[in-house]
Amino acid sequence: MAPSPAQKALPYRPCVGIVLTRGDGLVFAGERLDTPGAWQMPQGGIDKGEGPREAALRELGEEIGVGADLVSVSAEAPDWIRYDLPEELVGKAFKGRFRGQEQRWFLLRFLGEDSAIRIDTAHPEFGRWQWMRPADLMAAIVPFKRGVYEAVFAAFEGQL
Repeated sequence: MAPSPAQKALPYRPCVGIVLTRGDGLVFAGERLDTPGAWQMPQGGIDKGEGPREAALRELGEEIGVGADLVSVSAEAPDWIRYDLPEELVGKAFKGRFRGQEQRWFLLRFLGEDSAIRIDTAHPEFGRWQWMRPADLMAAIVPFKRGVYEAVFAAFEGQL
């Protein structure tokens, strides 16, 4: 469904996303606390004065407790990937300030042990987590983000 004129008038939220892999083809996925049954990879906004790479490493720590010392940055998607929120979420998500997100995605290799992943952070976003095959994650995300994940996995094809 095409965005409404009101939605088109809103900007996209600048954001980063992280494909965290162990190097065996599996990626980190967390089940959202606010949407049980919806799984996703870590992502979050870019703060003012912050670059996308800095934001990705900060978000990884904030969302799953993994510091920059436990990852290596393998790749950065060449383009920004956008998505529009479904009409029923416009005005509710992101305090009504954005029509969707414009994301820069990074592929990171996890260098630690699973015990280093801590979703019980100061502001938890995930209720549980697991390593998933990309195809399984695609089936478990909210439908309006499916196109984003297809583009992300295509950008990192052969590198997981």
